[in-house]
Amino acid sequence: MKAPYITFLKNLLIFSLIIVIIYIILSYLLPANYFSMALPFLFPFYIGTSLISYHYLLKSLHKRFSKFVNLFMAATAIKLLWYMIIMVAYILIFRQDAVSFSINFFILYIGYTSFETASLVNYSKSYVNPNPSNKT
Repeated sequence: MKAPYITFLKNLLIFSLIIVIIYIILSYLLPANYFSMALPFLFPFYIGTSLISYHYLLKSLHKRFSKFVNLFMAATAIKLLWYMIIMVAYILIFRQDAVSFSINFFILYIGYTSFETASLVNYSKSYVNPNPSNKT
């Protein structure tokens, strides 16, 4: 199980580097108020959350597919709740940065969630369960 997790980590870091480069380029093209002052902290936040989520989902995929589906739905709901708590707390504390933070947070949410889901789908397609009698 370590090999797919390490592959995911490498791909996640490459993905994050690409996103950071895009944000740096955009910072020269767009006004400064388009970017939240918390943006540098959002990248490690999303990387950490994605790594934790992927780890547990990968472990459940190696057991039963039905358990994986249930855990995937639960992990998605928990992450969404966690993200909403972080966003609301930040907006209540730093009201002047609310709009740019919300936009940056949402863009990164879409990017990292899509990346994590695509990685799980790609891995699950290539994964062959060594215990086919336990399909439910």
